Amino acid sequence: MKRHSAGFTLLETLVALSIIALALSAAMRAMGSTAAAAGSLREHTLATWVAENRFAEMRARQEWPAIGQRQGHSLMGGRRYPWTEKVSGTPNPLFRRVLIEVRDGDGDGGAPLVRMDGFAVRPLK
Repeated sequence: MKRHSAGFTLLETLVALSIIALALSAAMRAMGSTAAAAGSLREHTLATWVAENRFAEMRARQEWPAIGQRQGHSLMGGRRYPWTEKVSGTPNPLFRRVLIEVRDGDGDGGAPLVRMDGFAVRPLK
């Protein structure tokens, strides 16, 4: 009787390695997507804070913003975020609508990271 030696053939080893390679590449793609999503979430969160800070400053100063558009930038999380503030009137003369758009600090001119609406109330005299 002839006895077969124990172990794997070259073909079985190659098939197993190709399956492992496919699984690892899928895992790496998933990790890359997760990292990109986390970076995007961070940017949107910081941009939201910039817009909320603009409204908070307006309330704290009891500011009555002039109708028109203003631009500036804020530092948040070690990055510079340019913002645009568009103030328009409302049917009620005691209120003004304020739209704040915050863009990425790279200045690529694309869509804003955050667009936030709010209202300014005329302070009592």
